[in-house]
Amino acid sequence: MKKQGLITFSLEEITDKHIGKSGSPKREAFESELRLDLLGEAIRQARIERNMTQEELGKLVGVQKAQISKLENSLTDARFETILKVFKALNAKINFNVELLNQDVKLA
Repeated sequence: MKKQGLITFSLEEITDKHIGKSGSPKREAFESELRLDLLGEAIRQARIERNMTQEELGKLVGVQKAQISKLENSLTDARFETILKVFKALNAKINFNVELLNQDVKLA
């Protein structure tokens, strides 16, 4: 799109150009990492809104402060069970979306 001598691009166009087209392995890895970053930020924001320290949240969940820090900074692949415990301890409602792709599933 051209406006008064400026060329603008959508976020999708920039992402396609610099990361890769939707569905490509590089784009899938990027989007997966981005989702983990958003999850970590959601944990941090909920903890802060509850006026809790990482140590206090860790005690409620049964993990060390370092584990909460790693979750918030997306430095670890946490078990799903741990993530659920964290949000339960924060008294936060969570929603997960599952999207079925157009791929055949074969049983061995």
